Parts: sequence; structure tokens; C-alpha cells
Amino acid sequence: MKELPPSTVYFANLRARGPRENKLARITKLFRTAGFKKLTEAGPLTAVKVHFGEMGNDTFVNPVLVRAVVDNLKKHGANPFLTDTATLYSGSRHNGVDHLNTAILHGFGPEVTGAPVIIADGLRGDNWRSVKVSHKHFKEVKIASAILEADSLLIVSHFKGHEMAGFGGAIKNLAMGCAPPAGKRDQHSPRFHVNQQTCVGCAECLRVCPQKAVTIKDRKASINKKACIGCGECMTVCRTKSIAMDWETELLPFTERLVEYASGALKGREGQIGFINFLVNITPDCDCASWSDAPIVPDIGILASTDPVAIDKACFDLVNAQTGLAGSHLSRNLAPGENKFLGAWKHTKGDVQLSYAEKIGLGSTRYVLKEI
Repeated sequence: MKELPPSTVYFANLRARGPRENKLARITKLFRTAGFKKLTEAGPLTAVKVHFGEMGNDTFVNPVLVRAVVDNLKKHGANPFLTDTATLYSGSRHNGVDHLNTAILHGFGPEVTGAPVIIADGLRGDNWRSVKVSHKHFKEVKIASAILEADSLLIVSHFKGHEMAGFGGAIKNLAMGCAPPAGKRDQHSPRFHVNQQTCVGCAECLRVCPQKAVTIKDRKASINKKACIGCGECMTVCRTKSIAMDWETELLPFTERLVEYASGALKGREGQIGFINFLVNITPDCDCASWSDAPIVPDIGILASTDPVAIDKACFDLVNAQTGLAGSHLSRNLAPGENKFLGAWKHTKGDVQLSYAEKIGLGSTRYVLKEI
């Protein structure tokens, strides 16, 4: 494979001693320096892909900061809308009505952000189209219609940990975030099992399972593997960590499938897509969790690029360069330079997101970090 040249990633730290250095001003400067004005040349309808956060979560990207992104797009003639897709698991974003209500309750209404919210895959998550990709796991993938119909995309991501993917950033926001539930199911093929010795029968897994694949007998949970769709919500809510998958055999293909889905959201978008990653509130869990744990490292800054691989690699490196926060979910790897995501979730292979994405042509792991 031919080595890709390094991509430019722009970085703004969070120090501010006046109004010209606040986060809104930093976002405007990142927008201008990264050349995101070009996104508006493709047409006026720009999808701003965000994560509205599950009810109970409060560490999603602040809608006031999203407003700065919207304002910059409008200044250059765009007609932006905020968007996301339905979840595979049951929760507060499982259908278009609940999802919209959650977005409004979390402050993403047009009164705050200056843009309407459009759930990209429709009322019940079945508004999508196939995109040909021709990779190892998929020949085609399912992408939400409003994502495909938008003239351009600006992917706004909260960079944080993830129990299965290792971390969630631009690549995961493209992959899971732009796919309908059927596409998320394609990516989440692992099947889960319960450790009967440690299960306490709390039934949290039963309550969240969208397929009713969990049963409780004699205060012990069990999972019907034929009914399980692999969403992983049972594992996320399990208080005793009694639910797991076969990490050795299933995690690598899961991560590769995720990356292949990201390629479908990117396909044909040359010059029509940009990425902003927020390295704040860097929690161990996805914003799909109905809680927000304490950060594992201090807040770092905001990054922008036109390369999803480079921006995620830069975020990955910046997080790992920090000293881990004592008292957080980190059980090891607190020293600067150590892998914080492995410190939070010892089975993960987050670096595969980066290496496999580069292998199939999504971008470059080589980057030049330019501080503005």
C-alpha cells in the first residue's frame, strides 16, 4: 500500500484570557483555518452530524458550541441542519419522536443552535439507502438518507472512550452515527454471554434489551444468542460486569466492520466533508450511556481537519500524552505516554480503527499538528 502524505490537523487549546480567546472564537478560527468555507460550495444544505446524548448523559458537545459551528456555516451561505440516527438499543433515541424530544431537552433546539433538527433515518430508522463499498466484510453498507442527500457534511464529535471500540471520535461518528439501526446491527455482530457466578440478577440487562433476548431465572440472567442482535447495551449497564463477549475472536472484526461503514458515509464526499473533534469531558464511555462518568484525563482542546483518520489519531495521541486522573475509571496506564483507553477497557483494540481506516483509504495516520 502506498504511504499517504501527512494530513494537517489544526488544534486550539482551551486557555483564554479574554473574549477573543473564548471557545466560540476558537471554533471560528478553526473553521476558517481548516478551510471549511469550501463545504458551502457544494450546495446550501449542510448536515452537522452531532450526538444529542442519551437521557441522563450530560457530557455531549455543548449546544452553545454547536451554535458557533452553525453560525460559521450560515455566514458563508449554508443552510445547516443538525442530525443523528436512531439507536439500535432501546432508550431515549430509539425512534424519531423520542430522539427529537431528547435533542430539544438537551438544548439542541433552533432557539439555541440556530438550526433545525432532522433525524436522518426517519421516524422508525428505516429511511436509508445502500452504498457500495467492496471491502472485506461488506460489499455495501446502509447509510441514512438525509446524510446522503445533504450537499456537505460537518462531523462534530465528542472524543471519548468506548468499551468495545476503544474510543469514539470522527470515524465512529461516521460509522455508527450515519447508519440506521439495521446498519448498526451489521456492525454489532458479537453475541454476549453471562457469567452465572457473578450475576446478581438485578435485571438491568432485561430492561434495556430491545429484542427481549434476556431472561431471569433463579436470580440469574441468561441471553438467547439467536435473539441477540449484538447491540451491547446489556454489557454497558451490567453493574457487576458479568456480561461479556469473546473479546479475542470478535473484537477485531467488529472494529473493522465499523471502519468499513465509515467509508460508506465518506464515499463520494471529496471536498464536501469536514471534522471537528472536542477533547473535553473525556469520559470512559460513549454518550449513548445514560450517565456520565468522571473524565479520565484533563480537558485538552478542540481539533479540526478534513481527514477523519488524522484527526482521530491526533486526539488519540493527545489523550495518551496526558497524566491520567486519579479516582477515574482508569485502572492502569495513568502515566504520560501510556494508552489511556486500554487503561479504561483492557480488551479494546482502538488503534485498529486507525490502522484499518488507513489501509482501506479513509485517511492518513500521519499528521502535522498546527496550533492556532
